[in-house]
Amino acid sequence: MQHRLLVLALAAALAAPASAAATPETPAIDAGAREPGPEDEATRLEEIQVTATRRAESTLEVPVAVTVVGRDEIRALGAQTVMDVLHGEPGTFVQQTTPGQAVVIVRGLKGSEVLHLVDGFRLNNAIFRNAPNQYIALVDSQMLDRVEVVRGPMSTLYGGDAMGGVVQMLSWDPRFDGGEWQHEAGVRAQYASADRSLLSRVDGAVGNQTLVLSGGLTYQNTNTLRVGGGDRIPFTDFIARGADAKAVWIPAEGHEVMVQVQHFEQPKTPRVDELVPGFGQVRPTSSTFLFAPQVRTFQHARWKVDAATPLFDHAEVHVGRQRIRDDRRTRDFGSLNEDRERNTVDTDGITVKAERSLSANHYITYGIEWYRDEVASFRDRLQIRSGAISARPSRFPDGSTQRQLGVFVADDWHVTDALDLVFGLRWSRVESDLPPTVNGIGTAVEDDDLSGNVGVNYALSDGLRLVANAGRGFRAPNVFDLGTFGDRPGNRFNIPNADLKPETVFTVDAGVKFDHGAWSGELIAWRSSYEDKITSVLTGQVQPNGRLVTQSRNATELDLSGFEAGLEWRPTDSARLFASATSTRGDERFADDEYPADRIPPLFGKVGASWRWREDVELEAYAFYAAEQDRLSPRDLIDPRINPAGTPGWTTINARVGWQPTEALGVTLRLENLGDRRYREHGSGLDEPGRSVIAVVDWRF
Repeated sequence: MQHRLLVLALAAALAAPASAAATPETPAIDAGAREPGPEDEATRLEEIQVTATRRAESTLEVPVAVTVVGRDEIRALGAQTVMDVLHGEPGTFVQQTTPGQAVVIVRGLKGSEVLHLVDGFRLNNAIFRNAPNQYIALVDSQMLDRVEVVRGPMSTLYGGDAMGGVVQMLSWDPRFDGGEWQHEAGVRAQYASADRSLLSRVDGAVGNQTLVLSGGLTYQNTNTLRVGGGDRIPFTDFIARGADAKAVWIPAEGHEVMVQVQHFEQPKTPRVDELVPGFGQVRPTSSTFLFAPQVRTFQHARWKVDAATPLFDHAEVHVGRQRIRDDRRTRDFGSLNEDRERNTVDTDGITVKAERSLSANHYITYGIEWYRDEVASFRDRLQIRSGAISARPSRFPDGSTQRQLGVFVADDWHVTDALDLVFGLRWSRVESDLPPTVNGIGTAVEDDDLSGNVGVNYALSDGLRLVANAGRGFRAPNVFDLGTFGDRPGNRFNIPNADLKPETVFTVDAGVKFDHGAWSGELIAWRSSYEDKITSVLTGQVQPNGRLVTQSRNATELDLSGFEAGLEWRPTDSARLFASATSTRGDERFADDEYPADRIPPLFGKVGASWRWREDVELEAYAFYAAEQDRLSPRDLIDPRINPAGTPGWTTINARVGWQPTEALGVTLRLENLGDRRYREHGSGLDEPGRSVIAVVDWRF
């Protein structure tokens, strides 16, 4: 099966499509809500991105591998979480432990091994774990303008955690032309039959060329999930709600001030893999496991200056504060004690970034960043029969702090009309302070790092580029790695370890990008060498409740390699064919043993076609696919989320109809998993939705 899928994917795919994304300086709002058709979309490689070089550039012109998913496509996909929009894109495998929460695996890495940004501010914090986690779902997918993914280490520009890549989520940033006051508003409603979910969004903007005020409200109510074959999985219902507001003021020519607030919460989300028996289990691990609640609040101010000065042509100052609240209620199966946790992380950050043109073909970007995380953590235990409450050791050392300072410079030099060189350096310092925990010993850890990268983009013709990169990434141990105490998924119990040092990765990649006539795409091959990897290691001890005792250690080395590929072909103005394929291989070494790495995705991708039947109707048919993954690590083999015989390969057939009866009204009907296939993404904690009808109505006025 895997070989047949590989042949199909390579025959059809050199790079995946993505919808058009507006540039950061989009001058005016289009009040229409028509579903994007092939004639409306810029080709994938002509899209403007801002993440790969911290400058607005076409994805064709940057030497690194970039995926961009724009606002229209995000809305048309009807995604439950941000990461759902990345299904089938090159190099982005989506893993879901429980409904309402998902992570993306980039080049075999996940969690704190991938840096996540919201409007340029770090979502990653001191308690991000180097495994799938729930925090990314606390970004409202309905408020986004686009999602950008840079594949490959980006520590030079962004510091620690950018090992596998960077995922940036950019919020809606409406603008108006002229001095007259204008407005735009919209109402969106979505229903999906598989989980009988309702998703709604109301947003709007008012302003002129000097001042814009915008904001929105989101509400989501999801019921139990029906998987392929008709079964409904218990503990898959949840509610989510969000609100956001933004003000943009242009006080003078060349100056722009933006302030914004974002809030998103899931009041009570069950963890399915703890509550439903998994592979190798005859009973669930827990009787109760609720994230209750999960909350993210974010305040952010940005000042942009465009002026010709000796130091910069363009400069930005960002100041922000983020709070993530991670409260839990847990009770082991058969226990009469319920643990209740209250965990919060406050992240303060300042970024100063400047750009300077040294000549018409030579640009330099430089800056400084500072972040500080402070962790508050508390846990007590309720004896259900007696009602007695007793204090318990907290999940994280209460009062822990982590500080990060980075200074970076990146050079983009168009040596000739054909040759573009990009290189950079960054010095980083990370300081972590942990107060005494269960062992009565406090910890202070200081790490310094010098990272660098070099990239080449060589134009063989106007629409054909050869690209190559070499880069080094690092990740300092955070509070989660150093001090976590308590239950972990997969029937584990973690104990602290303060004797950790940073991880490093060195990656090289090379390939081709093209955008010529009706054809566009990319093919990138890459290889990474990961050293001093912080890994959860079994200590040989067992808790009284049967959980296996683990500890984080710099225990392994990891070799990763693969390719990211796809193709888009537009034979006519109204027709589009597309495909993608991504393959990853991981091998890990521990002492003298070598074995497959954890949670490595199988070969996966997407193949499809769309056709604008008439001016107001677009039709699309597409298939998601994944090959079997039977290369399992020792930890995979005992993980209740993973079939020890391997995760079977699968293919789903899907269709979409987009109808635009008026300029203001858009209707989308999606038919997902038409064959009602029961399947699971490798490493996920539950099966995917079965046959489902998804109806979306957008009204802009």
